[in-house]
Amino acid sequence: MDWLEISIDAHGEPEAVCDTLTGLGAEGFVIQDEADFHSFLENNTQYWDFVDDDLAQSFSGASRVKLWLSDDEEGRAMIAQMEKLGLAPAVRQVSDADWENNWRDYYRPIEIGERLVIVPQWQEYDGDRTPVLLDPGLLFGTGDHPTTKLCLTAVERYAVPGCRVLDLGCGSGILGIAAAVLGAGPVTAADVDEKAPDIVRSNAALNGVEGAFTIYVGDVVASGRLRQKLGTGFGLVLANIVADVIIPLAPFVPALLASDGVFVCSGIIDGREEDTAAALTEAGLQIQEHRQEQEWHCFICTKENDQ
Repeated sequence: MDWLEISIDAHGEPEAVCDTLTGLGAEGFVIQDEADFHSFLENNTQYWDFVDDDLAQSFSGASRVKLWLSDDEEGRAMIAQMEKLGLAPAVRQVSDADWENNWRDYYRPIEIGERLVIVPQWQEYDGDRTPVLLDPGLLFGTGDHPTTKLCLTAVERYAVPGCRVLDLGCGSGILGIAAAVLGAGPVTAADVDEKAPDIVRSNAALNGVEGAFTIYVGDVVASGRLRQKLGTGFGLVLANIVADVIIPLAPFVPALLASDGVFVCSGIIDGREEDTAAALTEAGLQIQEHRQEQEWHCFICTKENDQ
């Protein structure tokens, strides 16, 4: 089936445009508004440290409403009604194939370190590396971001058979899954997003390691009860989050680690690495390695000898 993508300039009043469209019987709107975008950035800093320039540019001066109609007589009739009301819709034809399949063309296997390769689930891989199958259509990261690459290279080094792994802010589960396919486990994972467990289980099942996972939903920093559930004695603790979460998390990390355990944290943007390093050291962690890729930083730490 073919569709019509409709874009309407909202002139700073997207809610009013949506109300008008609802009156015509339309539904399923996407609002792109610069003011809302900046409001989100100002009020949700705990979830990000960096905003991609292309994303920011796409919202520059934006105040528009998008919707999709079937490319048929009924859809064209609604567009005519919009024009009569002075909404001036911009129309672009799209197809089901455009929505459902074309995005897959952008994904290719990603080689990480010396042994790992991240492979989209629909592609075949017959190389010598250890594949981690992932569904990029799900909500979280796919391994292509520098912060994930930094963590995965550390996972490749420290995820040895018999090593218990804890993945904090697990997202898609890519770090814990990589550890499991390399022979480590069991893997405990946690994320604040309620969708994470289903996504992690789905990706783990693609790799045949779903039985290795225990997954929790909650805020590890805020919830002592959750920390009790997670337990202690992990040989590898992973946190690919942001500096504003890693800094308050740091004091709890030594208690999570085994005596010879390793803590790997990333997601730290340029300008936040010194604050993060200071928090890790103050928490009783020894920074063994500070790695960087592009503007992103990763710390590999161990417990101080007297802990």
